[in-house]
Amino acid sequence: MDTPGSPVIVLVDDEDMVVTSIKSFLTLETDYEVVGFTAATKALEHIENNRVDVVVSDYLMPEMDGISFLAKVKEVQPEATRILLTGYADKENAIKAINDVGLYQYIEKPWENEDLKIVLRNGLEKRLLMKRLEDKIKEVNKAHGELMSLQNDILKAFA
Repeated sequence: MDTPGSPVIVLVDDEDMVVTSIKSFLTLETDYEVVGFTAATKALEHIENNRVDVVVSDYLMPEMDGISFLAKVKEVQPEATRILLTGYADKENAIKAINDVGLYQYIEKPWENEDLKIVLRNGLEKRLLMKRLEDKIKEVNKAHGELMSLQNDILKAFA
């Protein structure tokens, strides 16, 4: 990603068992740095002060719903990949959130660990590719600026 080190995954679910379960699985199966929260406000504080690559949030939480939370994540770290965990009954809301908060994907509860791992890996790949694209765009814009400056210098020299 944009700084060295393991990819950082933030998990947010008001059920401690869900956070512990996913965190344990990912810690055993991947090299990701996994940070878990049971409160959306605490997770936002962390996200405001730390680099995050992927955020996985539950949809139904008491403080704020997952869509509102992910919208705030988008404001703070728009480049972070956003994934929503949702129960089957909330699937329609999850689909609506794809456009509203730039949701990368939603995962239905109960989830399959291997499916979750694939979604996270693909989400991280998207994050990396977007970062590379942004870097290339900056390079092209810089080169364009240098060319325009050179063109102006040449025009001044012959004017």
